[in-house]
Amino acid sequence: MEKFMVGKKAGMTQIFDANGAAIPVTVIDCGPLVVVQKKTQPTDGYNAVKVGYSEVPAKKLNKPDAGHFIKAGVEPHKVLKEFRTDSEPSFELGQEIRVSDMFVVGDQVDIHGVSKGKGFAGTTKRYNQKTGPKTHGSKYHRGVGSMGPNTYPGRVFKGKNMPGHMGAERVTIQNLGVVMVDGERNILVVKGAVPGPKGGVVEITTSVKAAR
Repeated sequence: MEKFMVGKKAGMTQIFDANGAAIPVTVIDCGPLVVVQKKTQPTDGYNAVKVGYSEVPAKKLNKPDAGHFIKAGVEPHKVLKEFRTDSEPSFELGQEIRVSDMFVVGDQVDIHGVSKGKGFAGTTKRYNQKTGPKTHGSKYHRGVGSMGPNTYPGRVFKGKNMPGHMGAERVTIQNLGVVMVDGERNILVVKGAVPGPKGGVVEITTSVKAAR
């Protein structure tokens, strides 16, 4: 069975192993999820399950989203996520999925989220580009550098590192180990950092790569 979960990043802390070494971990407030829709190969062309996370009043949803929950006969939820499955989903509409039903300690997971937005940033911050000289009369410290030759073709090539909006994009961190699962409090603790700010919604799936 494919493993998946939706949660909110609660923050980072550390735990200690048997040898007393500190391990940086991220705590994720997971689920419970509710099954809103099942998609199958004959009907939709692929197999998937759509789940809802974090209940909200119905007045806060638009009509298309509210229709999903009305059809499934479940309470409205703020977040709707779809996860593909290799075979026809075995879940039932309205079924509740808890983090302890999906993951156990030792699992390797991939976590997808939206990174922190940094606003408009220059190339030094955005691409870790080296700065210009700081002395001898230089007045070009944090600029973009050479914009191209003064010959043909006299233009800026595509792909040139330029200032622009930084962050606020989908990021995936792979092969994070699960170090704690608390089914009663709906908490998942993984080793390392995950994308996004505190309170940011993240998706957790089985790792697509074996741990090295």
